[in-house]
Amino acid sequence: MMEETELCFPQLFNSSCRKIRHPYYELLLMYIILFSIALLTVFLNLLVIISISHFRQLHTPTNILLLSLAVSDFLVGFIMIFQITLIEGCWFFGDMMCLLYNCLAYFITGASIGTMVLICVDRYVAICFPLHYSSKMTQKRVTICVWLCWTCAFIFQSLIQQDNLKQPGMYNSCVGECVVIISYIVGIADLTVSFIVPITVILVLYIRVFVVAVAQARAMRSQVATVVLRFSITAKKSEIKAARTLGVVVLVFVLCLCPFYFVALTGQDTLIQASSATFVVFLFYFNSSLNPIIYVFFYPWFRKSIRLIVTLRILQPDSSGISIMY
Repeated sequence: MMEETELCFPQLFNSSCRKIRHPYYELLLMYIILFSIALLTVFLNLLVIISISHFRQLHTPTNILLLSLAVSDFLVGFIMIFQITLIEGCWFFGDMMCLLYNCLAYFITGASIGTMVLICVDRYVAICFPLHYSSKMTQKRVTICVWLCWTCAFIFQSLIQQDNLKQPGMYNSCVGECVVIISYIVGIADLTVSFIVPITVILVLYIRVFVVAVAQARAMRSQVATVVLRFSITAKKSEIKAARTLGVVVLVFVLCLCPFYFVALTGQDTLIQASSATFVVFLFYFNSSLNPIIYVFFYPWFRKSIRLIVTLRILQPDSSGISIMY
């Protein structure tokens, strides 16, 4: 509920935007909760980055993808701070910072979505083609894919924001507003490339992974399996468990992403106002703090690495060679 409004910049009476006034305790509670989420997002994802980067045993193709996701989530924790300052409807950082904020938000979003697609491809190959996984999904090949993902996200989002880059703040109606406008055609292209195609690929791949995983689980319970077959199936248990864990990560990501793009589907021209600190934006950002929490519950190696980091044992010589996998 909004009680009254005042100017963002009182000295600019004729051109200043109006400041949204919330009840004091409601505003204080929102600031505390959202800043806590932002700090938690930065801290937890920093733990993931340190863990995978430091311990050599964690330098696997799958973990390289998790590292890429953690980096994007880590950056989300920082841009959340800018979004939090917009609760009262005012942008105090200038037109250039407004443009930088929006470009960075779009870029990180594109990189996160691309990384999720790569994670699904990784699990698809591991479960459906286990004999070829080690040859197809090498560390070098996955690293190249991650760099291509981030590069393509940067190039694509730069093209999306091309009109806004020409003159930052050109669409602002008053001082203290942060607005970027994307044309209808560009918005459709962004919606297709950033949402429809990736979500379709993710669903198709994980449905296939789920079907194969269920078939393997039934085979493991079969009493007719030979010793050789039982050994080969047992060797895939870790991959199936990883697919289940990453499936939870992907599902949570999709659930947090969909409302953001469903809002975009309802408009004629895609108008993104940073001053509109909407629920769907914070829901999408909140997903970045959920991923490390999922790792805590499903990955014993992450819990062990947290203990080693918090107790500063990683500062000891040759700590990178510590056995981290159970």
